[in-house]
Amino acid sequence: MVDRRIHGTVSGIVQGVGFRYSARVEAERLGVTGWVRNLPDGRVEFEAEGEEQALERFESWLGRGPAGSVVEDVESTPAPVTGGRGFRVLA
Repeated sequence: MVDRRIHGTVSGIVQGVGFRYSARVEAERLGVTGWVRNLPDGRVEFEAEGEEQALERFESWLGRGPAGSVVEDVESTPAPVTGGRGFRVLA
């Protein structure tokens, strides 16, 4: 059962370090659906949906990121649950 969905951004050194693709792998591992994409200002934007515990773990991972990234901040707000499938890396 899906409990919630969040929309947010990750700032720091998060582009050019495999952040989006690593986020997809982590989301799929946790059973989280949604998407991730780079923003022109250097941040990464995301939406993620899943069970409460899985979403908390995903948010925690976003705060660390993959090796080579330096996460300075993660901001997220609740978003409407859509019941989406899969996790996509957007251009």
